[in-house]
Amino acid sequence: MAPIPVNPPSLPVPSGYSHGTLSGNTLHLGGQTALDKNMRIVPGGIVEQFRQAFDNVLTTLRAAGGIPEDLVSITLFLTDVPDYQAHGKEIGKVWRELAGQVYPAMAGIGTTALWQPEAMIEILGVAVIPDERLIRPES
Repeated sequence: MAPIPVNPPSLPVPSGYSHGTLSGNTLHLGGQTALDKNMRIVPGGIVEQFRQAFDNVLTTLRAAGGIPEDLVSITLFLTDVPDYQAHGKEIGKVWRELAGQVYPAMAGIGTTALWQPEAMIEILGVAVIPDERLIRPES
């Protein structure tokens, strides 16, 4: 079966990429920055950007029938690792608010820049969705 793009209508329309790609029961979640529906990075710092970027990831996950418990891996790309660490408790609170007590394998990687110059974080991930919940979007 060919991979199926997953592009929720509530996220910005992708150009040259997909928000997610479903292959079998595995959903590869494309890198999400803190873009809002108006294609602008949310203001306010790393906590607000984490909230928007992670919500974008979860929106794509849900579009394929997934839930946070289906996440098996998350990678965070950060332009300022010390800033992220300084706000770790607040970010952890946002995580629990959006995903509960689910903690998949994770990595945090420092980088000098992301696609949008004002972006401070980009999140990508992988989820495995059980057959009984899997939604295969029209390709």
